[in-house]
Amino acid sequence: MTGTSSANSAGDMILQEKVNLIPFGDLRREYGELSRELDSAVLDVLKSGWFVLGKNVQKFENAFAGYIGEGIYAVGTGSGTEALHLSLVASGVEHGDYVITAPNTAVPTVSAISFAGAIPLFADIRNDTHNIDPDSLREILITEKARLGKKLKVVIPVHLYGQSADMEPVLEAAREFGLTVIEDACQAHGAEYKGKKVGSFGDYACFSFYPSKNLGAYGDGGIVTTKNPDEARKLAMLRNYGQEKRYYHKIKGFNSRLDEVQAAILLCKIKYLDKWNNRRREIANLYSRNIKNPAVTKPLEAPYGRHVFHLYVIRHPERDSLQDYLQRKGVQTVIHYPIPVHLQEAYKNLGYSEGDFPVTEKLSKEIVSLPIFPQLRDEEAETVVNLINSFNQA
Repeated sequence: MTGTSSANSAGDMILQEKVNLIPFGDLRREYGELSRELDSAVLDVLKSGWFVLGKNVQKFENAFAGYIGEGIYAVGTGSGTEALHLSLVASGVEHGDYVITAPNTAVPTVSAISFAGAIPLFADIRNDTHNIDPDSLREILITEKARLGKKLKVVIPVHLYGQSADMEPVLEAAREFGLTVIEDACQAHGAEYKGKKVGSFGDYACFSFYPSKNLGAYGDGGIVTTKNPDEARKLAMLRNYGQEKRYYHKIKGFNSRLDEVQAAILLCKIKYLDKWNNRRREIANLYSRNIKNPAVTKPLEAPYGRHVFHLYVIRHPERDSLQDYLQRKGVQTVIHYPIPVHLQEAYKNLGYSEGDFPVTEKLSKEIVSLPIFPQLRDEEAETVVNLINSFNQA
């Protein structure tokens, strides 16, 4: 999902304005850690006079591919949404084709499907991980493959909140029904499934570098990973007007390029990604150990993987009251996401209605994301814990 994927909304990174405010995220703290390094990197780009598809983009693509795993190729794009869009086009999706994903993803995942002229279908999610339910996926495939035939082209499992979807049964179902798999890893930089990083399982995988991500730029940016060098070359053409070389256009393409300034920033920051992910896991562990409110359901780390906690999402039957309570006490929280995609006004033409995806719909009324970012202080996290534990305990 870009996912948010998916890219998150701009409101996800609300800057700290009051001394006693515990922010949902604060990128100023991150910049404070790396200001000299980042300033130098950006200044080098400005001095170079080269701002599009230069050495920084190439170096970052190589660095990110190496981070994901052996034999991986990476192609930078303008955003995570565009990474998904270009992957759909590269896979052969055409106007009127169908793509399956989860309805609780960020809308940008589905926006990318629309950009490609395709029609989204949804499979419900698991109650424990909030990721796509392989049984629901298989049920949709059995029903829709018979109806749609070759127009059913792709499945996009979303690694939501920083945790991998259960990829083995997803890949097995996709192979059985002849579908391409595009991982939406926009919230899952560094997450693992059975010892391998996400981004190394599907035919393509897409990441967002929206500023609030575990690895974020200071603007928009994205990347596609693939194990197929021919697909990487195709994606490199698609992002740059279909050019094989300058002014020689082999295919019809788009303008979706990761720029040099953002690539230079990401090259600085990728060195810290594992450290920052470990810190997110420390904060998540602090929350999980110490939140004792019996009405709260804490997130599950699935036994098959390693969660990198882009988001720490709890559930509470009185979610809105809890969120209001925390806000009054100076704690900022966000709901990811309050309205499932199939119930959004923009997608009412798909013909879905309330009750079609009961797990997704139930969770959307209960979830709330707590502050979690690498620079969050332990005492701030402990304050959040104490407030949650005191809610409705009088």
